[in-house]
Amino acid sequence: MGRERELSRLRTLLRSSRLLTLTGPGGVGKTRLALELAGRVHGGRTGRAQWVVLDSLQDGELLPQALAAALGVRERGGRAGIEALIHALGTRTTLIVLDNCEHLAEACARLAATLLTRCPRLRLLATSREPLRVPGEVVFRVGELSLSPAGEEHETAALLRSEAVRLFLARARTSDAAFELGSGEARTVAEICRRLDGLPLAIELAAGRVGSLSLPGILHGLDDQLSLLTDGSRTGPGRHRELGAAIDWSHRLLDPLERVVFRRLSVLGGGFDAEGAAAVCGNGGGNDDRDGYRDGHGDGHGDGEGDGERAVSGEVRGEGGAHGGGTGREESMHRGEHVDPQGPHSLVLPEQVLRVVCALEAKSLIVRVRGDEPQGTARFRQLSAIRAYGMNRLAEAGELPDTWNRALDWLAGKAAGTVTPGVFLDTVEGPLAREQENLAAAVAHSAARSDHRHAPLAVALARLQYQQEQLTAARTLLSGVLERVQGPEDRSAALALAARSACLQDDHAAALAFAQEAVAAGRTGRHPGRLANALDALAAARLCRGEFSEAVAVFAECLDVVRTLGCPLDLALCRHHLAWALLQAGRAAEAEQLMQECLPELETNAPPGQVTAALHTAGAIRLALGDVDAAERRFAEVLLKAPPGESFHGLYPLEGLAIVAAERGDLQRSLRLYAAAAAMRRRIDTEPEAHWWGQVEAVVARVREQVHPSRVSAAMAAGRRLRGARLVSYALRGTQVRSVGQESVQTAGSGRVGAVGQPPLTGRESAVAELVAEGMTNQQIASHLGLAKSTVASHLDRVRDKLGVRSRTQIAVRVAGRTADPEPGL
Repeated sequence: MGRERELSRLRTLLRSSRLLTLTGPGGVGKTRLALELAGRVHGGRTGRAQWVVLDSLQDGELLPQALAAALGVRERGGRAGIEALIHALGTRTTLIVLDNCEHLAEACARLAATLLTRCPRLRLLATSREPLRVPGEVVFRVGELSLSPAGEEHETAALLRSEAVRLFLARARTSDAAFELGSGEARTVAEICRRLDGLPLAIELAAGRVGSLSLPGILHGLDDQLSLLTDGSRTGPGRHRELGAAIDWSHRLLDPLERVVFRRLSVLGGGFDAEGAAAVCGNGGGNDDRDGYRDGHGDGHGDGEGDGERAVSGEVRGEGGAHGGGTGREESMHRGEHVDPQGPHSLVLPEQVLRVVCALEAKSLIVRVRGDEPQGTARFRQLSAIRAYGMNRLAEAGELPDTWNRALDWLAGKAAGTVTPGVFLDTVEGPLAREQENLAAAVAHSAARSDHRHAPLAVALARLQYQQEQLTAARTLLSGVLERVQGPEDRSAALALAARSACLQDDHAAALAFAQEAVAAGRTGRHPGRLANALDALAAARLCRGEFSEAVAVFAECLDVVRTLGCPLDLALCRHHLAWALLQAGRAAEAEQLMQECLPELETNAPPGQVTAALHTAGAIRLALGDVDAAERRFAEVLLKAPPGESFHGLYPLEGLAIVAAERGDLQRSLRLYAAAAAMRRRIDTEPEAHWWGQVEAVVARVREQVHPSRVSAAMAAGRRLRGARLVSYALRGTQVRSVGQESVQTAGSGRVGAVGQPPLTGRESAVAELVAEGMTNQQIASHLGLAKSTVASHLDRVRDKLGVRSRTQIAVRVAGRTADPEPGL
């Protein structure tokens, strides 16, 4: 189910290649996909399909004989083994499916290479958790099923389009003929599938519980996946009877070093890069252990070859590994024993970890996270069910406390690094942004044990939550740790963060109290940057209270401190903050001078959110000075540079353009833009700064007085219906904005998606562009169209090149420009 795209692609690959290997983690559906593909092959270039199951074969040396027996090839004329196979296959057009090659990968590779060389019309389709690495092999990684978009706002129909949800429902009805999806239960099913990472085996096992558990009960039971998801098919292979068995099948094939790294990675539930993996998994640095790994002693968990065995550090696969034959380790596998070195003394050198991580990815026990990593940085994760298995193995090995200790040390070190550079800590994304899930887990783990690292980790997490506007969560965290933060500099930084969070929640009294305490702590410290940060928070608290003159005085002191630090970006940020306060204090000319000084530095080096804020300030200042045209250009530029989707970054320029329209006498346009912005504010639940909102409301009140009430109602209703690309296109209509990447000035929203002289978009590129215009992310587009996330990114690159634009907003504007006016008469 839900594999039609893969099947179509695989049929094409099978016609053009002679060895096609389906890889992926246990339970992802490789065998079922291969079965379906083989069933659709009827003669022609691929020939008749022959199915060979290898999971019960443990000795690679017996592979030719096993294959011959499965194919009905008899030994005649003195030919035996591989020679009998070659003679029987000869020049026949045949497709052989080798299912579950991973534990015999080397033997399968040798056999495949020989058969393909000597049987010119033979094709092989293999399933394995790692490639066979045979020349000419085409590897097709089988991914998880598509998931429905996260969030509460999606309709049931959208949720039911996901492959994972459809599979769950189909298997649930097979398990319980009376099963029916109740009202509102589609979101529960979607969440179950998300929790299971779209892994088909896990989804099927979960769906099999609908006869005995409610959907919420299944969802709650996923906290202990390995005990819930048991009792699969009684007639299927043993490794598929429960989720733990499917994962255990892969785990047994690892060498000792790989097993140690695999289980230690399980504490990093938010994923990891090479640095994080080495920090958490590496616990050996001395030269006394020449192999880089040492088993524990006499703990009763030997691997069948003696507790004193060492794994050679330079090899991913230990001597006599899973691809050999007849070793004690394979005998242990056959008996079902865990061949896992246990004990708290297993040593791994940090420099060994990356090589092992690559090996684990090849074996499908970790997966690469595509699309979001910075250039040149690979990031990986364990699927949640696999991680649960690894966590169990880690606890059994007695390594859980030490592994968590290394994880806490690593995250605390990164958290400490975020407070060294720069002044305005709370507005700059630090190195922990990509580790937020791991950081949250570390905070919970350290809190439960009264660990001394809890406070700095909690502050670091609260800072990330503040940046994401998770203000209640940030304040809750901070309230529990403020008294435990040591050192005046660190305490000043934490208090400043608490002040900013309170300010955004309109808790003005708390914001002022926190900020004053932060400044007091900063004055006793030795770091002027921490004092400047606290002064900035105090000035912001004053602004929230409408105390503009006092805010200007505090910002000015902050600017004096920052001037001594020699950091141009911090100086520009401070000037911008002071300019905003000056504008609200009625000193627009002074504010304009400051913006001229700081804007070039901000546009060059500041993060996008700070650039859009500064451009809005510049537009608001030009409005105050009576330069409506310049104000419009600034507001339009903000709208083009705002991030995709609905956010507060796009609200201020819409409101600014509403004021511009009113000043020009275009009263209905002013009302429509105001209503659209107000509706967006309600949808994303954000409040404007009081001074700015007062200015907007005063203008709109003046407009209402000049327009007939019926026309006011019509314009407001039309504005509330505007959203997404249509809103951006309407807001930019007729404005003169600088095209990003060009020096020429063009009229926004007036062109079509393929301008004269530009190559037209393909059907797929147009589909991607239209979904961008709807505000979808790359991941959502990939799920919607059934593409890989990297493929969507490639399509977007071509769309940008063809349209001569760079931002997603500009793509949305071009797409919207093809449509008619958003409302009649607008």
